[in-house]
Amino acid sequence: MKKQLREWAVIIGIMSLLYFTGLHTGVAGFLQRIILSTGVMQVEVIDEDKQQIADYNFKLTDERGQVADFSQFKGQTVFLNFWATWCPPCVAEMPDIHDLYEKMENENVVFVLISQDDNFDKAKNFLERKEYSFPIYQLASPLPKVFASRSIPTTFVISPEGKIIAKRTGMAKYDTEEFRGLLTRSGS
Repeated sequence: MKKQLREWAVIIGIMSLLYFTGLHTGVAGFLQRIILSTGVMQVEVIDEDKQQIADYNFKLTDERGQVADFSQFKGQTVFLNFWATWCPPCVAEMPDIHDLYEKMENENVVFVLISQDDNFDKAKNFLERKEYSFPIYQLASPLPKVFASRSIPTTFVISPEGKIIAKRTGMAKYDTEEFRGLLTRSGS
Protein backbone atom coordinates (compact mmCIF):
# COMPACT_ATOMS: atom_id res chain seq x y z
CA MET A 1 0.00 0.00 0.00
CA LYS A 2 2.83 2.42 0.83
CA LYS A 3 4.46 1.72 -2.53
CA GLN A 4 1.24 2.59 -4.36
CA LEU A 5 0.85 5.80 -2.38
CA ARG A 6 4.42 6.79 -3.25
CA GLU A 7 3.78 6.06 -6.93
CA TRP A 8 0.62 8.17 -6.91
CA ALA A 9 2.44 10.95 -5.05
CA VAL A 10 5.16 10.97 -7.72
CA ILE A 11 2.59 11.02 -10.56
CA ILE A 12 0.59 13.83 -8.92
CA GLY A 13 3.83 15.70 -8.22
CA ILE A 14 4.93 15.49 -11.86
CA MET A 15 1.50 16.53 -13.11
CA SER A 16 1.43 19.46 -10.66
CA LEU A 17 4.92 20.54 -11.69
CA LEU A 18 3.93 20.50 -15.36
CA TYR A 19 0.72 22.39 -14.67
CA PHE A 20 2.14 25.09 -12.42
CA THR A 21 5.16 25.71 -14.64
CA GLY A 22 2.94 25.99 -17.72
CA LEU A 23 4.72 23.12 -19.45
CA HIS A 24 1.63 20.90 -19.55
CA THR A 25 0.40 22.37 -22.87
CA GLY A 26 3.71 21.67 -24.61
CA VAL A 27 4.03 18.16 -23.17
CA ALA A 28 0.43 17.28 -24.04
CA GLY A 29 0.92 18.79 -27.50
CA PHE A 30 4.05 16.68 -28.03
CA LEU A 31 2.25 13.48 -27.04
CA GLN A 32 -0.69 14.34 -29.29
CA ARG A 33 1.71 15.09 -32.17
CA ILE A 34 2.91 11.50 -31.85
CA ILE A 35 -0.69 10.33 -32.25
CA LEU A 36 -1.14 12.61 -35.29
CA SER A 37 1.94 11.14 -36.94
CA THR A 38 0.10 7.82 -37.23
CA GLY A 39 -2.33 9.44 -39.67
CA VAL A 40 -5.43 8.03 -37.97
CA MET A 41 -6.99 11.48 -37.44
CA GLN A 42 -7.80 12.92 -40.84
CA VAL A 43 -10.35 15.28 -42.30
CA GLU A 44 -13.45 13.84 -43.90
CA VAL A 45 -14.93 15.47 -46.96
CA ILE A 46 -18.59 16.49 -46.63
CA ASP A 47 -20.98 14.88 -49.11
CA GLU A 48 -22.05 17.37 -51.75
CA ASP A 49 -25.72 17.25 -50.74
CA LYS A 50 -24.80 18.12 -47.11
CA GLN A 51 -22.42 20.99 -47.86
CA GLN A 52 -23.38 24.34 -46.35
CA ILE A 53 -22.83 27.74 -47.90
CA ALA A 54 -20.06 29.72 -46.18
CA ASP A 55 -20.95 33.11 -44.70
CA TYR A 56 -18.20 35.61 -45.51
CA ASN A 57 -19.83 38.38 -43.49
CA PHE A 58 -17.33 38.96 -40.69
CA LYS A 59 -14.15 40.88 -39.99
CA LEU A 60 -10.69 39.87 -38.85
CA THR A 61 -7.73 41.68 -37.35
CA ASP A 62 -4.37 40.62 -38.74
CA GLU A 63 -0.99 40.49 -36.95
CA ARG A 64 -0.30 44.14 -37.80
CA GLY A 65 -3.60 45.29 -36.29
CA GLN A 66 -5.26 45.92 -39.68
CA VAL A 67 -8.95 45.04 -39.91
CA ALA A 68 -9.93 43.02 -42.98
CA ASP A 69 -13.15 41.61 -44.37
CA PHE A 70 -13.23 37.83 -44.62
CA SER A 71 -15.07 38.39 -47.92
CA GLN A 72 -11.70 39.24 -49.53
CA PHE A 73 -11.13 35.47 -49.70
CA LYS A 74 -14.20 34.77 -51.87
CA GLY A 75 -13.35 32.82 -55.00
CA GLN A 76 -10.40 31.03 -53.39
CA THR A 77 -10.02 27.79 -51.49
CA VAL A 78 -9.88 28.73 -47.79
CA PHE A 79 -8.30 26.66 -45.01
CA LEU A 80 -10.03 28.17 -41.96
CA ASN A 81 -8.73 27.03 -38.58
CA PHE A 82 -9.76 28.10 -35.06
CA TRP A 83 -7.05 27.53 -32.45
CA ALA A 84 -5.42 28.83 -29.26
CA THR A 85 -1.99 28.65 -27.64
CA TRP A 86 -3.49 27.13 -24.47
CA CYS A 87 -5.06 24.24 -26.42
CA PRO A 88 -2.80 21.12 -26.55
CA PRO A 89 -4.49 19.60 -29.65
CA CYS A 90 -4.13 22.96 -31.43
CA VAL A 91 -0.43 23.09 -30.55
CA ALA A 92 -0.05 19.47 -31.65
CA GLU A 93 -1.42 20.05 -35.17
CA MET A 94 0.42 23.34 -35.81
CA PRO A 95 3.66 21.82 -37.20
CA ASP A 96 1.61 19.77 -39.66
CA ILE A 97 -0.47 22.82 -40.68
CA HIS A 98 2.74 24.78 -41.19
CA ASP A 99 4.16 22.02 -43.42
CA LEU A 100 0.92 22.04 -45.42
CA TYR A 101 1.03 25.83 -45.69
CA GLU A 102 4.55 25.75 -47.09
CA LYS A 103 3.67 23.05 -49.63
CA MET A 104 0.55 24.92 -50.78
CA GLU A 105 2.33 28.26 -51.14
CA ASN A 106 2.01 28.38 -54.94
CA GLU A 107 -1.58 27.14 -55.05
CA ASN A 108 -4.80 29.15 -54.93
CA VAL A 109 -5.29 28.33 -51.23
CA VAL A 110 -5.64 30.90 -48.48
CA PHE A 111 -4.80 29.99 -44.88
CA VAL A 112 -6.83 31.81 -42.23
CA LEU A 113 -5.90 30.73 -38.71
CA ILE A 114 -8.02 32.53 -36.13
CA SER A 115 -6.58 32.69 -32.63
CA GLN A 116 -9.02 32.28 -29.77
CA ASP A 117 -6.50 33.63 -27.25
CA ASP A 118 -7.76 36.55 -25.17
CA ASN A 119 -4.38 38.21 -25.67
CA PHE A 120 -3.49 38.28 -29.38
CA ASP A 121 0.12 39.14 -28.51
CA LYS A 122 0.43 35.72 -26.91
CA ALA A 123 -0.57 34.10 -30.22
CA LYS A 124 1.83 36.30 -32.19
CA ASN A 125 4.69 35.46 -29.79
CA PHE A 126 3.87 31.75 -30.13
CA LEU A 127 4.08 32.03 -33.93
CA GLU A 128 7.40 33.85 -33.73
CA ARG A 129 8.87 31.41 -31.19
CA LYS A 130 7.89 28.41 -33.33
CA GLU A 131 9.00 30.15 -36.55
CA TYR A 132 5.66 29.56 -38.28
CA SER A 133 5.12 31.75 -41.32
CA PHE A 134 1.39 31.35 -41.92
CA PRO A 135 -0.83 34.34 -41.16
CA ILE A 136 -2.91 34.46 -38.00
CA TYR A 137 -5.93 36.57 -37.24
CA GLN A 138 -8.26 37.49 -34.42
CA LEU A 139 -12.00 38.02 -34.77
CA ALA A 140 -12.97 41.68 -35.08
CA SER A 141 -16.71 41.00 -35.34
CA PRO A 142 -19.13 38.24 -34.39
CA LEU A 143 -18.62 34.93 -36.15
CA PRO A 144 -21.39 33.72 -38.48
CA LYS A 145 -23.41 30.80 -37.18
CA VAL A 146 -22.23 28.45 -39.93
CA PHE A 147 -18.74 28.47 -38.38
CA ALA A 148 -19.90 28.00 -34.79
CA SER A 149 -18.21 25.21 -32.87
CA ARG A 150 -18.10 24.30 -29.21
CA SER A 151 -14.49 23.18 -29.32
CA ILE A 152 -11.10 23.93 -30.78
CA PRO A 153 -9.30 23.16 -32.89
CA THR A 154 -11.96 23.30 -35.56
CA THR A 155 -11.09 23.51 -39.23
CA PHE A 156 -13.21 24.24 -42.29
CA VAL A 157 -12.30 24.04 -45.96
CA ILE A 158 -14.28 26.43 -48.15
CA SER A 159 -14.34 25.92 -51.92
CA PRO A 160 -13.99 28.82 -54.37
CA GLU A 161 -17.75 28.43 -54.95
CA GLY A 162 -18.33 29.29 -51.29
CA LYS A 163 -19.31 25.81 -50.06
CA ILE A 164 -17.95 24.23 -46.89
CA ILE A 165 -16.54 21.03 -48.38
CA ALA A 166 -14.74 19.71 -45.27
CA LYS A 167 -14.94 20.22 -41.53
CA ARG A 168 -12.95 18.77 -38.68
CA THR A 169 -13.59 19.33 -34.99
CA GLY A 170 -10.52 18.22 -33.07
CA MET A 171 -6.96 17.79 -34.20
CA ALA A 172 -6.12 16.16 -37.51
CA LYS A 173 -3.27 15.38 -39.84
CA TYR A 174 -3.61 17.80 -42.75
CA ASP A 175 -0.33 17.46 -44.60
CA THR A 176 -1.28 14.37 -46.55
CA GLU A 177 -1.35 13.75 -50.27
CA GLU A 178 -5.10 13.18 -50.10
CA PHE A 179 -5.82 16.46 -48.28
CA ARG A 180 -3.48 18.47 -50.52
CA GLY A 181 -5.38 16.95 -53.45
CA LEU A 182 -8.68 18.10 -51.94
CA LEU A 183 -7.33 21.65 -51.63
CA THR A 184 -5.98 21.80 -55.17
CA ARG A 185 -9.03 20.12 -56.75
CA SER A 186 -11.37 22.56 -55.07
CA GLY A 187 -9.27 25.46 -56.27
CA SER A 188 -9.22 24.46 -59.94
